[in-house]
Amino acid sequence: MISILAADRHCLVRRGLRAVLETHDGWQVVAEAADGYEAIDAAIRTSPDIAFIDYALPRMNGLEATIRIRQQRPRTEVCLFTSGDDDDSIIAEALRVGARGIVRKIAPEHELMAAVDALARHRTYYYGVESEIALRTRCTRLNGYSQKIAVLTPREREVVQLVAEGMSNKQVSRQLDLSVKTVETHRGAAMRKAGLSSTADLVRYAVRHHMVQP
Repeated sequence: MISILAADRHCLVRRGLRAVLETHDGWQVVAEAADGYEAIDAAIRTSPDIAFIDYALPRMNGLEATIRIRQQRPRTEVCLFTSGDDDDSIIAEALRVGARGIVRKIAPEHELMAAVDALARHRTYYYGVESEIALRTRCTRLNGYSQKIAVLTPREREVVQLVAEGMSNKQVSRQLDLSVKTVETHRGAAMRKAGLSSTADLVRYAVRHHMVQP
């Protein structure tokens, strides 16, 4: 049996994934999650073979969730689930965090099936790219982009995402179990590194770098 985790903010999307995947004999969705923290907890609890993770999950986006899932459950292959029109920068980020593939939400069912087949054999599935070697070659020129994203620490990225989702510093502190002063420190450090001067700039930065949905 191939066990699968489906993580997406929208219940209907998760149900759709389950309905499509479980038409295949031997494939079972063993857990669902609506945000990044739930996705990590579900992955640790169920150790799925494959995790479909929405790129723009709330509370913790798909990139950060992928990093933590791969740390805790290295045999779980992660496929990022995106809204479509993905550019090379997103593919480069997926590679950086250890995701094995990308599938668009607008993709036909056969792409979803192909992704499961590939990841179950521990192979990559990035639509439109014929091999992992070609994929890495294609993304070589994006090293500068990846380095720019990576200047933020994981905690700084968490704070930026939560602020961009509309939380106050106090709410973020409760969410992350940090003091308000520590949150302010992480927020200020992230803004300095990214050259941001206002909350509006921070939100635009988070949207531009796919931490949150516009």
